[in-house]
Amino acid sequence: MSLSDSQSLERTPGRAAPACVWRARMTGLIAWRNLVHDRVRFGVTIVGIAFATLLMGIQLGMLVNFMQTISAVVDRSGADLWIAAHGVKTVDLATPLEERRRFQALSTMGVASAEPYLLGFGYWKKPDGVLETVILIGVEPDATMGRPWDVLDGVNVHDALLSPDGVIVDRLYAAKLGVSRVGETFEINDRRVRVVGFTSGIRTFTQSPYVFMSLRKARSLATNLVHGGKTITYVPIRVADGFSREETRRKLAARMPDVDVLTSADFSGQSRAYWLFSTGAGVSIVSSSLLAMFVGVVIAAQTLYASTMDRLPEYATLRAMGGSRFYLYSIVIQQALIGGAIGYVFGMSAALLMAWAGRESSATPEIPLSLVLGIGLVIEVMCVLASLISLKKVTSINPAEVFR
Repeated sequence: MSLSDSQSLERTPGRAAPACVWRARMTGLIAWRNLVHDRVRFGVTIVGIAFATLLMGIQLGMLVNFMQTISAVVDRSGADLWIAAHGVKTVDLATPLEERRRFQALSTMGVASAEPYLLGFGYWKKPDGVLETVILIGVEPDATMGRPWDVLDGVNVHDALLSPDGVIVDRLYAAKLGVSRVGETFEINDRRVRVVGFTSGIRTFTQSPYVFMSLRKARSLATNLVHGGKTITYVPIRVADGFSREETRRKLAARMPDVDVLTSADFSGQSRAYWLFSTGAGVSIVSSSLLAMFVGVVIAAQTLYASTMDRLPEYATLRAMGGSRFYLYSIVIQQALIGGAIGYVFGMSAALLMAWAGRESSATPEIPLSLVLGIGLVIEVMCVLASLISLKKVTSINPAEVFR
């Protein structure tokens, strides 16, 4: 920005407009010219902020995906409450439970429905003989809770689960399991199964695919159960209309003190907390997400600070022309906001593009609107804070320096 630029701005028509609007336009134009005056510095600033945004978007998106994946079977079950064996820490690490718990629940006031649910492990044999660990989920064909969701090709879940040896797997893991089409037969724990349908986007944190089937079939396949017969692992419950979830939970807990009765929200949170804070994988993801935020903030702050400091002679000129501190503050802050916004748009666009490109993979960033807006707010705040740090130097400029 040159002295003639500022003088031309002073002569710009528009004195009829309110003074505050005119000043805002002028400071905004000066801030923009400061940014683009040195094209190389401007490019470096935008690239730095964009990279910081991309880093935060991808890493935090992976954390969101991680949290959603851990508790998906609970969150998408449609149940209000869950009965689990005492001490179960996460939904995927199930412990056998007697089915009589279901009947005890059904006889409790406030319970509209209680259904058997079995979650276990098995070994899926591929056509080449390689074994893959899978997570078996067994529900009754006419169940209203815990059924597979996002089923493709209009498959009727009730009929699919009733079909002999029928199982439903997710498209994301089809190649991993060696599945190419509906109707193919495989083995789980040396017993025959037949793929009768696919779901879309049901991921697992452990990368052991979920395989949905009838409760009867799951009982014959699960290797982690001590007893066959009537064994289950959970009882999902739906509370009757007009009854409180918490009150119903307390009644069930009082009636069955030797098991855990949890709300879906509590069970979901408990599962997430276990993997996030009690395992090395969770701690690693949380740590890398926090590190990404820190690095992103440092990059954004450093680039804006350096950009502001490079313009000190121009600010000295404005001071020599009689510009107030508030006037300089407005220019520097607007410069930070403009630079941050441009870099954010490029960086977030790249993050969203990468998330879209990896949508068919078993592990892809999930970037909801709340995360998009949150990262934008963080970037802008950090850019403004970086500019405020440099303001101390700007406001301490001696106007006489411009004439030396």
